[in-house]
Amino acid sequence: MIRRTTTLRALGLALALAAGSAQADGLGQLKQFMEGTRTAKGSFTQQVMSKSGRKPQQAAGTFAFARPGKFRWTYEKPYAQLLVGDGSKLWAYDQELNQVTTKKLGQALGTTPAAILAGDNALDKNFVLKDAGSADGLEWVEATPKASDSSFERIRMGFAGGQLKAMILNDNFGQTTSLNFGHMERNPSLDAGLFRFVPPKGADLVGE
Repeated sequence: MIRRTTTLRALGLALALAAGSAQADGLGQLKQFMEGTRTAKGSFTQQVMSKSGRKPQQAAGTFAFARPGKFRWTYEKPYAQLLVGDGSKLWAYDQELNQVTTKKLGQALGTTPAAILAGDNALDKNFVLKDAGSADGLEWVEATPKASDSSFERIRMGFAGGQLKAMILNDNFGQTTSLNFGHMERNPSLDAGLFRFVPPKGADLVGE
């Protein structure tokens, strides 16, 4: 079973997406993605590899986002979990535990992957960005958080044909989270209700 703390850090949900026509390098494609994508939806697969090298933990689900600050990240396998950013708060619902965790969205985004996928365009404010070359058929960008208290050491984003195809996240616990995105639709019309969350009746509420 995937650690719930890893799930929250990956958010991974937050979130991801297509950007338009291809650019020559990763930074060019990242810029196009940020400037040309306001909403997106699609599916993802996730793999978490621990520092010890034990068998990777697998997960899969769907995502949607509306920039800035609104997203819905749904884990369907191996267990149900929902992350919703409503523009002001982050809600995390663990169906198995019947528990809802909430915090201010600004604190939750900061220097996380959601800041890239669902945040504003000011990546240079929170990250040091650089081209990371070509590998596995993708053009890569490396983002290193400027904040010393970030949960991540670095985030790598892989592009092909103007689309964000993958993210690799190295956290401060020695874990590596790999995300692959599929069936992505750029700038669809999304129901505003996707980004609202009401805690289920009887659920434990933790946080602000």
